[in-house]
Amino acid sequence: MLHIVLVEPQIPPNTGNISRLCAAMGLPLHLVKPLGFSTDDRELKRAGLDYWKHVSLFYHESFEELRAAFPKNRFFFFSTKVKRPYTAAAFREGDFLVFGNETKGLPEPLLQAHADFALTIPMTGPVRSLNLSSSVAMVTGEALRQLGEKT
Repeated sequence: MLHIVLVEPQIPPNTGNISRLCAAMGLPLHLVKPLGFSTDDRELKRAGLDYWKHVSLFYHESFEELRAAFPKNRFFFFSTKVKRPYTAAAFREGDFLVFGNETKGLPEPLLQAHADFALTIPMTGPVRSLNLSSSVAMVTGEALRQLGEKT
């Protein structure tokens, strides 16, 4: 099983869409505080539709708390600030896919500390970044494809 991690997400519909993806794929969703919205936010609930009850949802006070809870797992960090494409990674069961918030992404010190596990979605056009929920879907799809090939 893969784990999806959102570090300090800010936009309710993005988190709602990602929760729907997690429900559809049977993946746990980890939200690292502080969140930029209330979890009873109407837009958050609407974006996740009636699938919230099917999501294994976990809240963490900090990324360090999350990391400490899973010391043996690998964590991959996604950012527009690095060069290694996500398709170069060999994902495996138990990996955590970590995404930053919509306006700032992941903190630079976190990326530097885990440079060997920092990945990007290559873009060739003038766009600076993709929507968070689109990015999570792309990377998750590739990771699940790889895992499917191994079973």
